[in-house]
Amino acid sequence: MAATRNLSNWTLAHEIAVNANFCIKHEDFPQNSFAGTVKQIVHKAFWDHLESELNEDPPEYEHAIKLFEEIKEILLSFLTPGANRIHNQICEVLDTDLIRQQAEHNAVDIPGLANYIINTMGKLCAPVRDNDIKQLKATDNIVELLRQIFHVLDLMKVDMANYTIKSLRPYLWHNLVDYERTKFQEILEETPSALNLTTEWIKESIEDELSSISDESSSSPGADSSSKPIISPTLVLNNGYLKLLQWDYCKTIPETLITDEVRLQELREKLNQLKIIACISLITNNMVGAAIVDVPDFADQLKRISLPLLEGMNKKSFDLKEALNAIGVQICSKVNKSLTERGLPTLSEEMQSNLMGQIAHIVEKNNPVCSLIDKRIQLFLRSLLALPGVQKCMPTMPGGLSVIQAEMEFVGSQYASIVNFNKKVYGPFYANILRKLLFPEAPIEKAEAETAGN
Repeated sequence: MAATRNLSNWTLAHEIAVNANFCIKHEDFPQNSFAGTVKQIVHKAFWDHLESELNEDPPEYEHAIKLFEEIKEILLSFLTPGANRIHNQICEVLDTDLIRQQAEHNAVDIPGLANYIINTMGKLCAPVRDNDIKQLKATDNIVELLRQIFHVLDLMKVDMANYTIKSLRPYLWHNLVDYERTKFQEILEETPSALNLTTEWIKESIEDELSSISDESSSSPGADSSSKPIISPTLVLNNGYLKLLQWDYCKTIPETLITDEVRLQELREKLNQLKIIACISLITNNMVGAAIVDVPDFADQLKRISLPLLEGMNKKSFDLKEALNAIGVQICSKVNKSLTERGLPTLSEEMQSNLMGQIAHIVEKNNPVCSLIDKRIQLFLRSLLALPGVQKCMPTMPGGLSVIQAEMEFVGSQYASIVNFNKKVYGPFYANILRKLLFPEAPIEKAEAETAGN
């Protein structure tokens, strides 16, 4: 339970700090759902019962008094420390004991209390709720008014929570590295296996690097195969981070990256889409480049054709081949239209068929164009991770990616931000794992120095 609590606090703090759009939303059950139907029936029964009590002769006020008591507590929860005057006023006007005494003499001024509550809500609410307050003032039925007061108070609770989140964000960001590292250490103490997946992730990256070095040695005549390969811990980590963009998110991500799993998955999906666009552009330029060389902004036109048809391409129900066929047809149409406008002959049937066929073949496994673009995307991202943390400029964009350069730089900056922050937080944990896997006989200080130096 302690580990679960720490995990919840850890992930929430991270999300608030790094996600500028993070907020709490007021959500309700859909009305046509079972839960929504049950809630609607129960609430209607409650408010109908309250209405029948207030219509009795003499009226029965007990349920209404409990509602006023609850409203008082909600209003007091909105106050900041030091707001003594309004605090005392709310307690005085919504004094439950006084209201109960008035009820015994049938002297409760419910409309007056409701009007005071609405005016107080108007003073405490965010500007976005001003219209809701106006609507409350226009409601005559007292039971419906109380019902709507609770609805607006629920919205105000969400507003207050989001205001608090916004206020906390700069403080959390400033202290987030130490906070996350401390929280993860607490989780690790409660659950010693909390680094198992991370260790396996780093181990796989080491094995990939050793395999790459072995391939290079075998292809280099005269290489000394007996010498022990030297592997950079930083290179191992960077290779591991790159693998996350090809990760099968049906399996569990390393523990140290849980807080960024959704963001990494979104980046992977965006990169897949950009890769397809770059492949389409490369194929089109290779096949009909002469026909479009004089067409201004053809690359942007190609993106405008492709992006809508590739929307949602990472969903299981998405038919990529069908989308590529549609893109191929539209590209042929666009090229032919441009040629016609310039008084040139349109593409032959054979040329159009070949172009659409090659675009459709992008989906095939080991497609050479797709493999080439994928390697160049990996090269760009690898170069990006190799840059010093203080350097703001982007590495040179590899050939074939100019059509998606702006998008790649944007995605790359988001990716580098996630990676660099993750290194800051979990660097000590990674250093310890790398020491055990790469330098089993070296003292931990030496391994950590090696990690920092690289």
